[in-house]
Amino acid sequence: MDRQELRKRFAALTTAHVADACVRAGAEVRCAPPSVRTAVPGGRLAGRVAPARHTGSVDVFLEAFESTAPGDVLVVDNGGRLDEACVGDLAALEAQAAGLEGIVVWGLHRDTAEIRAIGLPVFSMGATPPGPRRLDERPHDALTAATVGDWTVGRDDVVLADDDGVLFVPLGQVGELFDLAETIRDTEHRQAERIRAGVSLREQVRFGTYLADRRRTPSLTFRAHLRSVGGAVEE
Repeated sequence: MDRQELRKRFAALTTAHVADACVRAGAEVRCAPPSVRTAVPGGRLAGRVAPARHTGSVDVFLEAFESTAPGDVLVVDNGGRLDEACVGDLAALEAQAAGLEGIVVWGLHRDTAEIRAIGLPVFSMGATPPGPRRLDERPHDALTAATVGDWTVGRDDVVLADDDGVLFVPLGQVGELFDLAETIRDTEHRQAERIRAGVSLREQVRFGTYLADRRRTPSLTFRAHLRSVGGAVEE
């Protein structure tokens, strides 16, 4: 899927839709921890991961920009550190000039006012004034892998982010997952419209039938019932 199609299709979805699609497809739901939030109100991004492991110097970002393509997302692994900011306004400006879609930081940023003025989507664990005061040994995979929370991602992954958070999906599955996400979205929209029209969600998903069936078959799950009646709700 090319950059334009990725952006266009995600523009009509949310990370929640895609996360539910992962569940339906039997794929891992790889989310950044909830502490990773947008620094730019309303920030959204979708692009291929451009990983960078930060060890105290901005040069790793500049080197990453040498091999990125327009539409990529810089994913910065700073080990979730809370004692320094590793991304500031200059890194955001350089990323924007390189055509990147945005930046995700497993760590902190600074220069918040300037970053908001730049407008490039930046997702991080928060902000702090001091920058790095260290220079650690650079790992061999500094530009091939980045860890964010429980997950390690690389060039074979796509990152999606919005007000709900940050989600990583395999590049090779993004089309399939978007197809499923669009189906889930459309089902939920129809259900919402019917609720507004006076038809309760319980009526729509035949909740009374589910309760009766569960009394006969205690192992029956609501998720299995939803699949049988075509509801979304949980996935």
